[in-house]
Amino acid sequence: MEAEYPHHQAGPSSSSSSSTTTLLWPCATRRRKRGEDGDDELSPASVAMDPDADAQRAADKLKAVGEELGHQIRVFSSEKFALQPNKLPSADHEEDDDFYELQPADYFNLVSNRMAEQSKMLKTRKIREAELAAQRAKITKAVMRVRFPDDHILEADFLPSERIHSLVDLLMKVLARPDLPFYLYTVPPKKRILDTSQDFYTAGFVPGANIHFSYDLPEDELKAGPFLREEIQNLDGLSLLLKPASQPDDSRMNSSALQSSVPQPDPVPTTNKKPGKPKWLKR
Repeated sequence: MEAEYPHHQAGPSSSSSSSTTTLLWPCATRRRKRGEDGDDELSPASVAMDPDADAQRAADKLKAVGEELGHQIRVFSSEKFALQPNKLPSADHEEDDDFYELQPADYFNLVSNRMAEQSKMLKTRKIREAELAAQRAKITKAVMRVRFPDDHILEADFLPSERIHSLVDLLMKVLARPDLPFYLYTVPPKKRILDTSQDFYTAGFVPGANIHFSYDLPEDELKAGPFLREEIQNLDGLSLLLKPASQPDDSRMNSSALQSSVPQPDPVPTTNKKPGKPKWLKR
């Protein structure tokens, strides 16, 4: 540039060149400062982090996608999913020996459950149906967590009364290859979900369930991925920017539907009092 290299200018005399230098260098200095200032303004270090603004942008993005798909979704890679507070224990997780010892509270709970099962036999069918309907009305959301072979995870919210086929319809909208046949299954053991006409409550998928995805193709034709559309994969981890919301405990994922709304007897409180000696030992 002319301002940066004034000594390259041709002039009639040295004084003219000298004056040009005197006039141009200050401008160059000011121009460099403006450039440096501009660079500082664009550098990541100079931009103030605003978690609330990031959370709002993430919420707006997820809301827009949810309105397009008809269901609120969350997407995670395996790395981002590890940041979730609630995770299922690993398959090779082993409990301590104390876990298998029958405690007094466990015994009383077993007795209480047995009494509750016996009391169900005395109730009429209408009473049982009314209690089941009341219990079912309390559950307002079923969280389906679909795991893909490439370690991506898609979470979607459904009503317990919606049918499993609504999950299939959602997957058709987010898959990169919806033209390929696929199936869903649960583990363990591996069990295909064949009846998609069931609602999530009847299928035992409340408050949530882990569902696995696979293409229904020969092994040598299985695709390695990506399984989700690019714009859906770009949602990876956005929900982690939001304020924590109430999610179902992972320990209850894939559990059967709540068995019964029969009031359970309160367990007998345990005390530290040592049991007395049997009568036959007191002789």
